[in-house]
Amino acid sequence: MSRLRTLATAVLMLSVAAGMTAASPAAAQPQIQALPSPLRFVSNLDLECMRTSPYTPPAATVTVRHLNPVLGNLPIETHTLGPREQLCVPVAKNNVLPPPEVLAFVRFVDLSCYRITGTNINRPLTLRHLNPQLANLPARNVVLSIPQHLCVPVIKNGVTPPPEVFNLVRHIDLKCYLEQPQTPMNRQLSLRHLNPVLANLPVHGVNVTYNRQLCVPVQKAGDNIPADVFNIVRWIDLEKFDIVTSTAAPVVNLQLKHINPVLGHLPPEPATIYYGTHLLLPVSKNGVNPPA
Repeated sequence: MSRLRTLATAVLMLSVAAGMTAASPAAAQPQIQALPSPLRFVSNLDLECMRTSPYTPPAATVTVRHLNPVLGNLPIETHTLGPREQLCVPVAKNNVLPPPEVLAFVRFVDLSCYRITGTNINRPLTLRHLNPQLANLPARNVVLSIPQHLCVPVIKNGVTPPPEVFNLVRHIDLKCYLEQPQTPMNRQLSLRHLNPVLANLPVHGVNVTYNRQLCVPVQKAGDNIPADVFNIVRWIDLEKFDIVTSTAAPVVNLQLKHINPVLGHLPPEPATIYYGTHLLLPVSKNGVNPPA
């Protein structure tokens, strides 16, 4: 590893550990060397979904197709975005940070989730956790039914990631399906925020309980995803679990801006976030893992 890359890595780790503010991210960005592998990116992607103030965007209709090979035969479907219900933001579990070259990307994955309706797919799947901290949990059989949310990429308070990161995270769109049966994980975790805008929020403990949804990657019509980015985003499968915390969460006022090319015309959205209600955790489907 070159002296420059070593220095960049040290800067990134110190910045996250100290908790950067929204005013300083540009000055603290390390040099991005390359995209991480699909497995390294996805297995380190944990998102806490926060309840937001109510907001419904102007009429926005999108047509999406599935990207992951396991669901690639599902039909194309058109959805109208309903009320925004959550903002899902990157976190680290139990104070274990992703590797520096992966952290540089996952810390800027912010997804705004809107209510949608659609067709019951009635698709059975076998899910297994990808994150090393949960790899000892057994595989589970679930059935996906109706789509409930579409989660799309945004930035908070005008803080834009470096170009290499922006070109990846702006193409992450997840369609979230109701998942059954729902059984509790009953796992205690501590969460710390990774994104610069929220890095000053306190570490907080949560109890992970029932699984609720599986959020799977889709592509919106009109979004031309570069091949190297496509090879990563098509493997992002995140299972949504209820979380319970006894820690009072600070109320934070934000402004969200859509960054996917298809929704970039939408106006900025005011959003007040209150507390975490769910945790999105990376999984594989039917034993098909992202490429290493």
